[in-house]
Amino acid sequence: MKKVKFSDWLKQSLLFVSHDPWLWAGYTLFVGVFMTIGRASLLLGILFSVTALFVGVGITKYIDLKRSSENPISIYWAVSKSLPLAVLAAGTIILFWFAFMLVSNLLTGELYKTGQFFFYWELTPENLDHRSAREIANWIYAYANVTLIFTLLMLTTFASWFSYPLMLFKNYSWSQAIERSDYAVSRNRKAVYKALGFIIVEALLCTVVTPLLTPVLYMLTSTMMYVSYKSIFEVSQ
Repeated sequence: MKKVKFSDWLKQSLLFVSHDPWLWAGYTLFVGVFMTIGRASLLLGILFSVTALFVGVGITKYIDLKRSSENPISIYWAVSKSLPLAVLAAGTIILFWFAFMLVSNLLTGELYKTGQFFFYWELTPENLDHRSAREIANWIYAYANVTLIFTLLMLTTFASWFSYPLMLFKNYSWSQAIERSDYAVSRNRKAVYKALGFIIVEALLCTVVTPLLTPVLYMLTSTMMYVSYKSIFEVSQ
């Protein structure tokens, strides 16, 4: 494994936009539209957001092979292969999130709020009237940015940055993926930490300043996960 730089990952991730801009933009728009369900059900919002993030890794693989391989995979293969593992990862995030929420509500004496995790209708005229487009976007996507940060923290705490693509593309078991990923992270710690820091900072900016770019950040994160994985486990082999 050779050491790589975060700047290389970022440049390569941005270049993927030009490889298939219509698919990249179309998936980003799809994610942006369906993220609105998080205002009615946080559970469903987290499920969709996390699933979309990890399925995006498979879609990035499709874009890469479509451009560079003589035998490119189909978009259906990319989605169907990555979807089960993505849903499993999303389910794990949901369990952790619900556990933290339950404990928090117990400590504050607001256990009744736990039910809002499953359904809480907020898409009403009262919440939408007299607000600018940026305010509405911030209101809709705030949970998605928090979800992205929470997912990265869970990923680096209980798994590792490269574990998902290793399980997806190398068919590694959970333990094998973590072992190989931890080794790669130890050799490229600076680049990985810069990538994580960049995504977290951008998620915070999207929460406050540029909420409409939240779906773009999700797709960029998916792309960077694939690009960073490829630079270490495929190109350098």
